[in-house]
Amino acid sequence: MKYIGIDLGGTSIKAGLVNEVGEILKRCSEPTPVKEGYRAVVQVMVEMIDQLIKQEGISKEEINCIGVGIPGVCNKEGFVYYATNLFWENIPLAEALQEKTGLSVYVENDATVAAMGESVKGALTGVKNAIFLTLGTGVGGGLVINNQVYSGNHGIGSELGHMVIGENFYDCNCGNNGCLETFASATALTKYTQKLIKEGKESMLIEKTQGEIEAITAKLIFECAYHGDAVSIQAIERLVKYLSIGIANLINILAPEVIAIGGGVSQAGDYLLDKLNKTIPQYVWCNHVPHAKIVLAELKNDAGIIGSAMFARARD
Repeated sequence: MKYIGIDLGGTSIKAGLVNEVGEILKRCSEPTPVKEGYRAVVQVMVEMIDQLIKQEGISKEEINCIGVGIPGVCNKEGFVYYATNLFWENIPLAEALQEKTGLSVYVENDATVAAMGESVKGALTGVKNAIFLTLGTGVGGGLVINNQVYSGNHGIGSELGHMVIGENFYDCNCGNNGCLETFASATALTKYTQKLIKEGKESMLIEKTQGEIEAITAKLIFECAYHGDAVSIQAIERLVKYLSIGIANLINILAPEVIAIGGGVSQAGDYLLDKLNKTIPQYVWCNHVPHAKIVLAELKNDAGIIGSAMFARARD
């Protein structure tokens, strides 16, 4: 049997036809019609599913079920409580898509399905207990416990980016202050760097952006750090410190075998991993036994497609 995996984002929808072992057979991508409402989004997904079936030259009867990863919070019935980037609140997504396709639909948080993808086909393959962290605009997380993704009693658990780890100079979009994602995301890195420059610190970032510091990106900060820029290094050291505290908390509570890090910030590669591996032991309560191995995620943009399909396969 074959499965449809859909990675629904605020700017684009990526979909793939996936086989039983997590291989993508066909794929397609379309812009997300956010401003047109959820029904328009559902219609685009339906058209993409039809396109994949046509490309593969199969009938709909050969599709077992559909999995959708969303940038928000939903329950086990696929009812979306909210998805900020989509401007959604109380949306019966699974029901709407099932009505249009006649296929079973399973919906889960995008970071949770990405963890499933990494578990089936990526950096977490063969690992019984693991954590996936994605460091992008925010911080997302997925838990793999006893080879199964875990999302809590009501399906709204594993929001690792909203673990509170200290007071910060700005509030999280969720309304709290001190969430991990306000310290360890790409957004957090740029905000703190801009703060340092506004306070009068000299940086090669000013020249690189011709004084338009709002144009500073996480990628540019890492590039300048490589060349010795003091502000960039200070901002990255702060990110590493608080990310290490967050990871150490997870190690202290869950003691996973492996923690995989994905998202835009992970593109710093070994530069980031080396710093984390030096800092995390400072906050882990027991260093008498080896703690979790920290690795880079492998699937990148395919994690959502593969993970959504494999999540649906597991639930069906």
